[in-house]
Amino acid sequence: MAVNRNQTSAKGADGGRPDTNSRILDVAERLVQSRGFNGFSYADVATELNITKASLHYHFPGKADLGRALIERYESRFTEALDAIDQQEPDPLAKLEAYAKIYADVLSERRMCLCGMLAAGYDTLPSPMQQAVINFFDVNEAWLTGVLESGVAEGKLVLSGSTRDAAQAIVSGLEGAMLIARPYDDIKRFDTAASRLLASLVRAAPAVSNR
Repeated sequence: MAVNRNQTSAKGADGGRPDTNSRILDVAERLVQSRGFNGFSYADVATELNITKASLHYHFPGKADLGRALIERYESRFTEALDAIDQQEPDPLAKLEAYAKIYADVLSERRMCLCGMLAAGYDTLPSPMQQAVINFFDVNEAWLTGVLESGVAEGKLVLSGSTRDAAQAIVSGLEGAMLIARPYDDIKRFDTAASRLLASLVRAAPAVSNR
């Protein structure tokens, strides 16, 4: 289940070329995911898009404005992916595996989770961006907690620990697994870590015989 990047490049009013706002966000997102928020400048974005820095400031007056817009768009796209999982996967364990695949798909593009990269430099971020990063993780943990609670209530999942602790461990573990897999450029390293993480926290409940 990939985060749909095609939806991020909104087309202009004529249905043709993506609008300037979306093009700016697309480039900035890729730079954040590969370099970190402090690893690029407005000049980098302007040069890549062949526009002036003044034009860039017209759309996003400051880098903090650009950063906040990036997080909000990323969270919206992530939420859409979670909604798609809910619609496509009735089994709670399959939902968790599909959730982990979101991260794997991002890593396969040689990128990191946007908010994971921002969290690494959290202390250097403007306050509005800091809160937006926290909100992203809160949304993910709330969704995971709901999946886990439903699975336990339906007798389909067995947890080692509370649903909230498991949800937090899943998010933290997947973000960490991405970080460690990155220098090795090895998606299998991430997949193995993700599988072991889920297995250590959650397992399918044994089938109950009707006989």
